Amino acid sequence: MKEERKQIAILGSTGSIGTQALDVIAQHPDRYEVYCLTANNRYEMLARQAHQFKPAAVVIANEAHYDKLKELLADEPDIKVYAGAKALDEIVQAGPIDMVLTAMVGFAGLRPTVKAIEAHKKICLANKETLVVAGELICQLAAKNHAPILPVDSEHSAIFQSIVGEGDNEIEKILLTCSGGPFRLMDHEQLKTVTAADALKHPTWDMGAKITIDSASLMNKGFEVIEAKWLFGVPVEKIQVLIHPQSIVHSAVQFVDGSVKAQLGVPDMRLPIQYAFSFPERLHLDGDRLDLFQRPLEFFQPDMEKFRCLALAFEAIRQGGNMPCILNAANEVVNEAFRRNQCGFLQMAEVVEQTMQRATYDASPTLDTYFSTDAEARLIARELLK
Repeated sequence: MKEERKQIAILGSTGSIGTQALDVIAQHPDRYEVYCLTANNRYEMLARQAHQFKPAAVVIANEAHYDKLKELLADEPDIKVYAGAKALDEIVQAGPIDMVLTAMVGFAGLRPTVKAIEAHKKICLANKETLVVAGELICQLAAKNHAPILPVDSEHSAIFQSIVGEGDNEIEKILLTCSGGPFRLMDHEQLKTVTAADALKHPTWDMGAKITIDSASLMNKGFEVIEAKWLFGVPVEKIQVLIHPQSIVHSAVQFVDGSVKAQLGVPDMRLPIQYAFSFPERLHLDGDRLDLFQRPLEFFQPDMEKFRCLALAFEAIRQGGNMPCILNAANEVVNEAFRRNQCGFLQMAEVVEQTMQRATYDASPTLDTYFSTDAEARLIARELLK
């Protein structure tokens, strides 16, 4: 009997992760089918994707683009077109959906991810802010609703692949690797004058603008430390960040007997995306193969003084409560300001730190608290930038 194709909803289909996920689906049309595609503003690209993959529905989060999207899909009467945040929350709960790939960037991904978990969907998590902001709540919800969360970040996928088959064996340390970004070798003086254009030249990964800036400041790695704590249930003291410029060792796990297991591969986000879709199976994936003769593998300690954002992330998760939410909200504000040349590179960490000191701390936040905290922290960060 032929197995039915898995129905996938992609939140953020026009971004870097979303487009690569569609490439994975296109390579396995016998296994996967797109049920829904969503985007924030890129309605023309969303329409092109819809024409190719024929989903049951598309959602454009920015309602101002609804009429234009509807017009572009007038020749596809079977594709339902929706708009707005409420439509996003509702579509992820649709009965036919087996998996939801959360590839939206930023805090906006939190609510639809919660709705998908409540609908018992398998979550392929690429929106790291969901666990950064509300890790404890998300993990509790996932357990209550029997909704598995599989990591799509290359680092967390590597950790996941390293612990598969290890049962209850104790993790002594998680070794979270990091390319170091484009400014790894610069000193403090040089960092004062770098621009967003400089930061967007990431040495090994092709990512969206927001995440690329976060990678340059190492805030992205700080977020991944927080994410790893929740995904793998380890205290933050057992997570070590390693600068690994080649991005070949995607991360590793050290066990109590001293053994270290790592996952290696060429920098290609399609691999962790496909693994999240197909787990526990491994499917063929077209692409380059790793040649270990071609390059050395180097590892360095991160400079927490030079890259303050990483230190602030460790501080936020140690404080717990809504502090990681404050960290994330302030970072989203300064990241955008830096991209618009309204804020210096080093100033980003200064504003985030001051926002963490000023925003209202709550040790036991609810989902509503996270939304009010996010709004308050953004206001404070914007004021500090003036």
